Amino acid sequence: MILPIYAFGQPVLRKVAEDIDDRFEDLNDLIQNMFETMRNARGVGLAAPQIGKSIRLFIVDTQQMDKPDEAPKGIRKVFINAQIIEESGDLWVYEEGCLSIPDIHAEVERKPVITIRYLDEEWKEHTETYEGVNARVIQHEYDHIEGILFIDHMRPLKKRMIKGKLDRIKKGDIEVSNPMRFVKS
Repeated sequence: MILPIYAFGQPVLRKVAEDIDDRFEDLNDLIQNMFETMRNARGVGLAAPQIGKSIRLFIVDTQQMDKPDEAPKGIRKVFINAQIIEESGDLWVYEEGCLSIPDIHAEVERKPVITIRYLDEEWKEHTETYEGVNARVIQHEYDHIEGILFIDHMRPLKKRMIKGKLDRIKKGDIEVSNPMRFVKS
């Protein structure tokens, strides 16, 4: 089932999400719905706060970015109760966008290597290191469960320049091709 994505301005996007446990009801259905929602919106990651749930759950699918003539580099994973343990390397600039903030892209600096501890959908614990685009997508989705948006990493001048666009997104005064929930004021 395709779920509505919560747009910039929705309070759930600014909350630090809560841990869940293996008694969380209908988790597998939720995960499948999140993957379907993400694919429908042409994203590479989606966090539970983006569908209105303030829980520490996000999904990543960078396999779709793999080039057919190269060795696969992408991942398709579920991250539950994730904690980034370490970020390392020199800051790396890369253009990011967000399903909750349509039509806005900006260069964001992030460290290129991360180590993260998380539970998968089978409740098995993992501690893994990722780099490059996989690390970046994980960091972006991880920010969502911490109540942080990619625009928070933008330089103040650039942020002021997009204020009007952000206000229109908040009010739902934009064209979208997938279901979204706006703040309407």
